[in-house]
This record gives sequence, C-alpha cells and structure tokens, in this order.
Amino acid sequence: MSKPFAGVKVLDFTRVLAGPYASYQLALLGADVIKVESREGDDMRYGNRANDWEKRGLAAPWIAVNAGKRSITLDLKKPKAIEAIKRLAAKADVVIENFRPGVMTNLGIGYETLRVLNPKLIYCAVSGFGQVGPQARTAAFDGMIQAMSGLMSITGFENNGPTRVGFAGADVMSGATAALGVASALFQRTHTGKGQLVDVAMIDAVMGYLAQQFTEHLVTGRVHGQAANLSVTRKPTGNLFKTKDGWIVLAVMTDPQFQRLMKEVGRADALADPRFVDWPTRIENNTALHEIIEEALKGETSATWTARFAKSDIPAGQVLSIPETVQLDLFQHRTVLQTVDTPHGPIRVVGSGFRLEHGGGSVERSPATLGEHTDEVLAEAGYSPAEIAGMREAKIV
Repeated sequence: MSKPFAGVKVLDFTRVLAGPYASYQLALLGADVIKVESREGDDMRYGNRANDWEKRGLAAPWIAVNAGKRSITLDLKKPKAIEAIKRLAAKADVVIENFRPGVMTNLGIGYETLRVLNPKLIYCAVSGFGQVGPQARTAAFDGMIQAMSGLMSITGFENNGPTRVGFAGADVMSGATAALGVASALFQRTHTGKGQLVDVAMIDAVMGYLAQQFTEHLVTGRVHGQAANLSVTRKPTGNLFKTKDGWIVLAVMTDPQFQRLMKEVGRADALADPRFVDWPTRIENNTALHEIIEEALKGETSATWTARFAKSDIPAGQVLSIPETVQLDLFQHRTVLQTVDTPHGPIRVVGSGFRLEHGGGSVERSPATLGEHTDEVLAEAGYSPAEIAGMREAKIV
C-alpha cells in the first residue's frame, strides 16, 4: 500500500535532533530521505556510553530519528562535493537543513542557488531564530530555546526555580513543526506547481505549542507561573497524588466526575462541605482538598486505584517509568512501537504518533551505517563507477 510521501525525495543535511526528527517523520511516511553526512558522520552517531551500538556508529539516540534513511558522505568543503549536491538537489523534492543561517549559502548550496536549479524545490531551514531578524545568525540549542521561549518559566515548582522539561522539548517541537511545514508546502505545490522556502524558527515553534498561555497573556495580561503538576485548568483534581506505592495523576474536570471521585475514595461527605461546592471554592481551597484525596489514596496501590477509577469512569493514570510504559498491553494493538531487523539483530524503534488507514508510518530499512548508500545514490545522480571511485580516492566521499 502506497504511503503518503511515496516518491518524494528528500536531501537531508540535518544534524543532532530538531532537523533529523523532522526528516524522520517524512521517512516514516514513505519519503526517500538521503542523509548527507560529513566523512566523520553526525556526532549523534557515536553517543557517549561506549556500548556496542555506539561503536558501530549506530547510537540509539541517533537511530531514534534516523532509521529508514539512506546515508551518503560528502566533504562539502570540496567543489566536486558541491557539484554532486547540486545534481542531487536538481532531482529532489525537498532539502532540509538546520545549520546556522548563512552556512549553506556560503557553501554555494543555499536556497537562492538551489531554487534556480529546481524551481519546484521545497527548502526547509530550521534554526533557533529564523532566517530573518536581529538574532538570525545566533547559534541555538534546545535548552537555550526552552529558556527563552517561556517554556521553562511555567515548568516545575516555584521553590526549585525554572525547570527544563524532561526531554529535548524545543528540538522535538521544532522538528514536528518543520515536518508539518514541509508537508504543507508539498500539498500546496500540487496546485501551484511552485517550490518555496519553509523557515522554521525554534522559538516560534515552541511558542506555537504554548498558544494557550501566550494568548491568555496577550488577551488578559495574565502571567503564568510554574504549574508544578497541576492541570492548566487549575482545577485541584487535575494533579499528582501519592498512593500506597507510587503516584497517580487525576484528570477530574467535571462535576459528575468529581462526585464519582469523592464517592470512590470513600469521602462522599466532602461533597457537602461548603469549601468544595463548586470549582471556584475548590480552587480556593486547593490544599485542603488535595490533602483529603491524597490521604484516601495512600490506602491502596496505584494499580488498584487505576483499575477502580476505570470502572467508575474517573479519568486517572498511574505514573509509569519508560520500561513500564513499553510493556502496556495497548501497544499490541497500536503501531507506534516497531521492530526493525538489522545485521546485528532486531531492534525496536518508535514510529509515527498516529495511524493511517491507508499506508501509515513505518521503518522499512535497517538504520544506515555511515556512508552506506553513497555509491548507489551517486549512481542514481548519473555518476559512473569510475567517477565515484575517483571521488573516494580524493576523499570527497
């Protein structure tokens, strides 16, 4: 069954996480993503744990966002390598890069150059602050953008100060935004016939995910503080609670749910308490209500409460570790976790975060070793075996 981006060729210059995450989403959905690496390879290939996968140049963090791509090596400081890139770009649908603005232009393969060779080319540039503006050429990294975007100011507990989210959130949000931008440009090209520049600023991307917080501030003036584990609704029953053996998060947001919750935890008497008669009073008396609920929850395990709440239609989730999450039965019925065969044995990777009835996301090839597909990709661009051998001897590839 044909995938959404079958036949789409992507020339991928991205490194580390934000850019590779974007091109990985396209690869999952059928695009032929050709990862252009230096002769030394993407730094992420080798990690810092010195396990067998890292020694092969296939570190797990690299595999996570590069599986399914083809890999070629080119020394972009050499003219013949630039010539090869131009030949490849002339036949590509998408170029995606996350260098600092100006780097690709200085190499002679920036958007303005490549668009002349291929007017239908979609060129996606991911950077910290975009291609225009006073900070356009400022280098940016995930933590820096988390700090400047406002994300850290609303994360964590007040007594601990601003807090980063527990993953490279700015990188991943930027990558997802870039993938959406490229998909949008590809669709637009179907009725305009034109390529275009997709300019993704990481700080814009994160702000896009914080639309509620920014819009509320812009409209009402509210300044959001650190949310700790409280729901953005500020309702006290959308929070983290301790149980007998761990933690559970309640997502009780309606009055019927609140009534069922208090009955299930054996505190139906609290429903008549004037401090908890409606959401404004419950919010005002958040601490007292939290103590009442948590005291009850400490009597049973998280698993017990989760099962009981499910039967009573009370939204709640047990706090699980990553090893516990991957063992959930539900993944036997989903496609997000996939097994990929490699020469070193099967591995499991994370695929698309959604399913399509017709041709959804999947990894179709083993993660590429450095430069594994150089010869075949250059041959597709019209280079002869002798020319490729000469490029290899000259250390161009």
